Amino acid sequence: MKYIVYFQPNDLTKFDFERYRKSLNTYAQVPESAIKEALAKLDIYENMHVSLLVRTGVGLIEQFGDTVSAKKYYEDHKQYFGAKFERLRRITGYLVGTLDRWNDGKKAEESERVKHSVNSCVDDLARRAKLQDQMLARNSAYAGKISE
Repeated sequence: MKYIVYFQPNDLTKFDFERYRKSLNTYAQVPESAIKEALAKLDIYENMHVSLLVRTGVGLIEQFGDTVSAKKYYEDHKQYFGAKFERLRRITGYLVGTLDRWNDGKKAEESERVKHSVNSCVDDLARRAKLQDQMLARNSAYAGKISE
């Protein structure tokens, strides 16, 4: 790990281990070996965003301190995570945040789409079962048309 990006890609700053260690130790007594071990996982990055260091610091403070201190550390450093943004979806070639300005036809098209879930395997199993039921219904209807 050599450089940290704070806000823009061109504002690179050389990483200073002592400064990072002192920063963490103002919130909890984190052993130097634990910090080095956590940072070793981030060595794959030549240039990394400061938010990775903050997330790592929150985890270390929570592990060796308490949740209140970890939240305080995060609150003191959350400016590095950037502004919040609303959900952005790509629907039929358009980048949209909300569907407020769409006509009824586009809204209907969007509502009829299959929504893919990544939340849990239970949702995926339920979706798979529903799709199989639909397939069986279509096949039965098709078989009925052939036999008539």
